[in-house]
Amino acid sequence: MGTDRAGRAFIGSFTTAGGRGVTAVAVDEETGALTPLGSSDHVANPSFLVASPDGAVLYAVGENAHGTAAAFDIRDDLPRPLGEPVPVGGSGPTHLDLAAGHLLTANYDSGSVTALPVLPGGGLGPAASVLVHQGSGPDPDRQREPHAHQVLTDPSGRWIVSVDLGTDSVRVCALTEETGALSLRSEAALRPGSGPRHLVFHPSGRHAYVLNELAPTLTVCRWDAAAGILEPLHEVPVVEDAASGEIYPSEVVVGHDGRFLWAANRGHDSIAVLALDPTGEKAALVTTVDCGGHWPRDLTLDPTGRRLYASNERSGDVTWFDIDAATGVPTRVGSLQAPAASCVVFV
Repeated sequence: MGTDRAGRAFIGSFTTAGGRGVTAVAVDEETGALTPLGSSDHVANPSFLVASPDGAVLYAVGENAHGTAAAFDIRDDLPRPLGEPVPVGGSGPTHLDLAAGHLLTANYDSGSVTALPVLPGGGLGPAASVLVHQGSGPDPDRQREPHAHQVLTDPSGRWIVSVDLGTDSVRVCALTEETGALSLRSEAALRPGSGPRHLVFHPSGRHAYVLNELAPTLTVCRWDAAAGILEPLHEVPVVEDAASGEIYPSEVVVGHDGRFLWAANRGHDSIAVLALDPTGEKAALVTTVDCGGHWPRDLTLDPTGRRLYASNERSGDVTWFDIDAATGVPTRVGSLQAPAASCVVFV
């Protein structure tokens, strides 16, 4: 008998760095504590995961030179592969999302986005389309070519948004459900050299926040879902002015009520707390707190929105925090050893 879905989560990790692959964990809803149930290394380097809306299937990227995606039946405690990993027609997939009967992957190394059809039963078919990004940025080491780092569906469900670190831009595409074809609608240019990595939408659906990896900042944007246009407004810092050394922001999440936003800072090894104004158009750094480990690659809110989980890749742990409802400041509660942890997904 499987555990209650509300009390489960899955951890992705880099198997080439000692990770266990996809690890199922039980979640103590009173304390937030995680208890391992078992793992699957069916796909190498499942660095990012997403669950189907009904919680029956889990999808993973295989972040490798010959990129793949894989599906797992998770109706019981342990992830069970649904067929072999499927090539995505791109290199180094780092992120994925579900939309219009397809699984979408952002392929970092090849700078592209792939649409794979979801088959009856949840498995994956061969790639239906691959949209290759064009362009570059001013950083000679990181921006010689496109690097799609994230792909997600906007809150209206009408558009596919892809964030490209290499071209300092965010692309908005339409996805044709019948064929899986991706067509470009618009492209928002961010500050050259900022290196956008991940984006999150405000609960209202009228604003979005882009976390920049090459500059420790957050770009606040206006989102027009009717037209499919993202409009950058301004940047705000995600570390204090006195912060020094190499700082590479990684992930950004917004509270369910839209009052606070949290960003992970690798190198600085911190979680930034930003307060949002009632409209969602203004963000201000409140403070940063220790992430509880080293190199926080991912942040995840639990389904209640009262706890925050940091996947600390290089220290090999997932650390969880209680969030102060009044201030938005996280307080460390506990951690679980998870070698090369890269993300946590609740189902």
